[in-house]
Amino acid sequence: MLYAVRVLIDPPSFRRLVRARELLAEDDRPIAAIADEVAISQYHFIRQFAALYGTTPHQFRTAERVARAKQLLSAGRPVTDVCFDVGFESLGSFSALFTRWAGVAPSRYRRSVQVLMRPQLVPGCMGLLGELPAGASRNSREAARA
Repeated sequence: MLYAVRVLIDPPSFRRLVRARELLAEDDRPIAAIADEVAISQYHFIRQFAALYGTTPHQFRTAERVARAKQLLSAGRPVTDVCFDVGFESLGSFSALFTRWAGVAPSRYRRSVQVLMRPQLVPGCMGLLGELPAGASRNSREAARA
């Protein structure tokens, strides 16, 4: 049997958790330091954060780092640079974590996104043909026969 759990958070605690979420997204300090800054004990912070956002602070930070890594990889940045830019100290741990979260290795993700983003060069008149409505060429042939 499922029970709905309702968690009520008072407005000051809510504001502190919102601030903590902002800090987690932009700051690499340990979770304990962020909990201290928003004046909530570390373990209470983790429980309240998970209740409010549906994810732990660590999982939230990891998701933010992976999202940032995807942006950088999409822009064509080398995997090693992205690894250090998003806060990892080991290329191996970054690659393993990225693969687990994104479902594909960072280098493969970078190649696949670059293939999708590569512009297709089409000669001028051929490009214009692609803009014609469907059936336009058929109508012109029929008109020429008449």
